[in-house]
Amino acid sequence: MEIMTDQRFRKTAKVFRAFVFIGMIVAALFFLVYFSIIGYAKILGPPPLAVPQSTIYMADDGTVIGESHTGEKRYWVPLKDISPDLVKATISIEDRNFYEHRGFDYKRIAGALLADLKAMAKVQGASTITQQYARNLYLSHDKTWKRKLTEAFYTLRLEMNYSKNEILEGYLNTIYYGSGAYGVQTASQYYFGKDARELTLGEASMLAGIPKGPSYYSPLTNEERANSRQQTILTAMETKGYIDQEEAKAAAAEKLTLVGKHPTESLGKAPYFQDAVQNELKYSLNLDERTIKLGGLKVYTTLDMKQQELAEEMVTEHITEDSEIQTGFISMDPKSGHVKAMVGGRDYEESPFNRAIQAVRQPGSTIKPLLYYAALEHGFTPTTTMKSELTTFRLEDGKTEYTPHNFNNKYANEEITMAQALAVSDNVFAVKTHLFLGQDVLVDTAKRFGLSSKMAQVPSLALGTSGVSVIEMASAYSMFANGGKYVEPVLIERVESHDGEVIYEHEEKGEQILEPELASVMNHMMTGMFDPKLNGYASVTGSTMTDEISRPYAGKSGSTNTDSWMIGYTPQLVSAVWTGYDKGKPIEKSNEKAFSKNVWVNFMEKAHEGVPATNFKTAKGTVGVFINPENGKIATANCPVKRLTYFKDGTEPQEYCTEHLDEGEQLQKPKDETEKKPDKKPWYKKIFGL
Repeated sequence: MEIMTDQRFRKTAKVFRAFVFIGMIVAALFFLVYFSIIGYAKILGPPPLAVPQSTIYMADDGTVIGESHTGEKRYWVPLKDISPDLVKATISIEDRNFYEHRGFDYKRIAGALLADLKAMAKVQGASTITQQYARNLYLSHDKTWKRKLTEAFYTLRLEMNYSKNEILEGYLNTIYYGSGAYGVQTASQYYFGKDARELTLGEASMLAGIPKGPSYYSPLTNEERANSRQQTILTAMETKGYIDQEEAKAAAAEKLTLVGKHPTESLGKAPYFQDAVQNELKYSLNLDERTIKLGGLKVYTTLDMKQQELAEEMVTEHITEDSEIQTGFISMDPKSGHVKAMVGGRDYEESPFNRAIQAVRQPGSTIKPLLYYAALEHGFTPTTTMKSELTTFRLEDGKTEYTPHNFNNKYANEEITMAQALAVSDNVFAVKTHLFLGQDVLVDTAKRFGLSSKMAQVPSLALGTSGVSVIEMASAYSMFANGGKYVEPVLIERVESHDGEVIYEHEEKGEQILEPELASVMNHMMTGMFDPKLNGYASVTGSTMTDEISRPYAGKSGSTNTDSWMIGYTPQLVSAVWTGYDKGKPIEKSNEKAFSKNVWVNFMEKAHEGVPATNFKTAKGTVGVFINPENGKIATANCPVKRLTYFKDGTEPQEYCTEHLDEGEQLQKPKDETEKKPDKKPWYKKIFGL
């Protein structure tokens, strides 16, 4: 018996040693695997937290005008901008030990397993907030072992590399609340019409219950189930010590106002402008398309919604429905270059082609102010005269001839001033000026004004036969309005990333290109199109608008067989309108020829309502002289018509008009009809004669 016992003891010892040895091997393997996983997680570093987020576009007053997403509306907000009640409600119901565990709540896992075993079914979950966040970020919701193991690994990486508050913020911004609302900010706006930071305890406890079953617990689909879930959450918050019994009762009794509508559902305003902004983000800021559409950007634009709505209204009102005429419209602040309104066509859904930016059309006579500015630089003045008559020009090759025609083939058949030639849009005067200066001068001048389109050095260039875009012309005219500084059209003021970092901010520049004195002279010359004092063999081109304007405007209209333009400005605002057929069909109906002027004048008048009327400032170094507009000489008391005209100091005329004197009558010079800039010397220089 002793031998048997000894043998059994040795056998048992062997088995025990084997178990210990195997246990040590298993433990060693476990620790090896565990530390390998930890080491691998460390090597991989923090997993990226990027999720698709809606990019939103805002007007200059901060109102949202549109957004881009893939059906998942999500606006990221920092934890500090989320209601503390919502944070506490979420922790209480989803993961009450969130701040204590390291990603896995083992007690909760054990409890869930026991509950499942008793029920012989999956009745209780044990996923922590970190696990759910890992699933939302990187995985599908398939219930497979592979997905669960991958989820555990990502959970470990998140806990190793991010703080609890960073994980909680990410979770609250990615969880689904139903009806296309991802994250607390979108859900708060959808269900209650307010930001996440403004939620009351009643609203927060209601919202926190939805993610468990967005369609099942939504207060919009089943109020009874939603209220029951809310009560469960309030009880959990009370148990956790976040609120007391009285607060729980008050929250449960709170009357909630449900909205059930995304604030951006009806948006998509200024679609042509938004397209232009997206192109700016892509090609100027070099952002990739995914970042633009799903990067959660906040794009602060220059759009003025009042002007935008007004522009769209004027296009609809003044271009008749039965016409196939299209339009391009731009309004700009001439000092900053900020684009305030943009219309790229009559119907974006029918044609997203942006005629304000993409179309290149002949500008007609709207090119003449650039030509006459160049002429001023070369010694011309507003009173420089040339003969307006039917003229055939023989070009340098001696063979080619060119015969420009005035509108309706009307000519003065006498000399007229440059100021009047601009006001009545005399084509012969323009071509003569162009050829006198040299055909390369207008090409070079157009480049200085920011026109990038290729210009042909031909006599007809003076009549606007080389194509330009509406936005380029609005920018060019802005240089007159702001005293000669080039301002590039600006669509975007600032761009912020999803976490509020400023990734782009426009820096205002303003390179002086034009001589301020000559810009002032041109401003006054361009008011002539509205001034009947400059009527001659033809009426000024703005004569149909003079009864509608209530303030000083400068501008120029233009037309070709296929294009109709009106560009004009005040010191505060420039707007440019083009109308025509997309396929270049001739504009033959008289009412269609008037569309551009009608849109322009009505827009400008309404856009300036409530804004004090101001004259164009004259630059230092300019002088105003009353001129007889018929001959360009200094007007006298005998002249029936006289017009104040500005010149660069030293270039004003010296000869007085004598055409209106009776035989033997003495010349009566005006007492003081020359307006000079005030003496701006400091007081001490005046006193001491310095």
